[in-house]
Amino acid sequence: MRSVLLALLFVVATAGSAVAVPPPPPNPSQSEIDAGKRAAKNKAGEVGRLTNQLAQAEARLMDLHAEVELRMEEANQALVDLESAREVAKKARADAAAASREADGAARVVDDARAELDEFAAGSYKQGSTVGSISAYVGAASPEDLLARAQLLDAVGGSHLDALARMERARTQKANKDSLARQALTQAEQAEDKAEEAKRDADSAMATASAARRDAESKTAELEAARADYERQLAAAQRRVGGLEAQRSRYNQWLADKRREEAAASTPRPQRPSARPPAGGSVRVVIDRALSQIGLPYAWGGGNAYGPTRGIRDGGVADSYGDYNKIGFDCSGLMIYAFAGVGIRLPHYSGYQATYGRKVSLNSMRPGDMLFWATRGRIHHVAMYIGNGQMVEAPFSGSRVRVTSVRWGGLVPYAVRLL
Repeated sequence: MRSVLLALLFVVATAGSAVAVPPPPPNPSQSEIDAGKRAAKNKAGEVGRLTNQLAQAEARLMDLHAEVELRMEEANQALVDLESAREVAKKARADAAAASREADGAARVVDDARAELDEFAAGSYKQGSTVGSISAYVGAASPEDLLARAQLLDAVGGSHLDALARMERARTQKANKDSLARQALTQAEQAEDKAEEAKRDADSAMATASAARRDAESKTAELEAARADYERQLAAAQRRVGGLEAQRSRYNQWLADKRREEAAASTPRPQRPSARPPAGGSVRVVIDRALSQIGLPYAWGGGNAYGPTRGIRDGGVADSYGDYNKIGFDCSGLMIYAFAGVGIRLPHYSGYQATYGRKVSLNSMRPGDMLFWATRGRIHHVAMYIGNGQMVEAPFSGSRVRVTSVRWGGLVPYAVRLL
């Protein structure tokens, strides 16, 4: 029994030494490898095509972002102008009401005086008073007394007439004032109507631009999803080709090992070393105030000299992002807060902010200067240059105050320096 076991062990040991090379791994055909490469190439071409389409869509989307920013700033301007027109119209209404009351009061005073004069004249003939009737003349004791009574009657009547004339002149002046006030009110109300119409037009244009941007965002998202899907397919195809080539490589290695084994040539495989990759005072105040707000939400209409405020409704993009429920800044609001630190008060509209200070060339811009972007000549965005090609800005709805590189596309050819 022991001899049988030893014999079996000898056979196994002998067989193991005779078959040092393992069984051959799979050896894919060249046609399979070529087919895999063609499939990967097709997927790569589709990824490239979609990448080009996506680049165009993203460029279009950036243009629409700029268009929406322009429309939002135009709506902001229209809102500022409308509020100003409403204030002017409110004052004009108050002035017209006051002038009307003065004119009505003057008319009542004149009417009362005229009634009093009529009563005096009537009394001169009906009553027997010393100064107001015919009996005053009949009862005179002498010609001198008669003359005195006549003079007194004339004086009293004359004083009434003089007073009435003065009141008539006052009434005319107040009537003229009332007329001018009404004319001013008409003009103010026309300006208010025009401002309201401009606000409606701006809101409508913003809504149209916002819809176009949402449509572009949807199409861009579709392209991104399609490209991501083809990138996954490309990766799978490349893995398949890589797997087939790895199988071919392993097979070739097996074949070489087998031949070396068969030739009794045992040369150690060289080990390849693995390569490891190697592991200013006022200007400073303004910049620091802007940088202190980094990370706060963008809120359209938000921000004043004291800090972030709740955004306002715009009827479009800002509303869709809930800006009216956010405490933060829009682009011009951030500039208002930053420059308020050195006592400079700016309006809440980038187009108006561009008219403040001194314009300097972009080649000579320095930290603290304001940069502006425009579309078709209309300014719609503002940011602050902070040096080293960087700027701080409140970009757009859905974003936050941030530091980023200066965007040269759409940048107006000057900076505005306030300090």
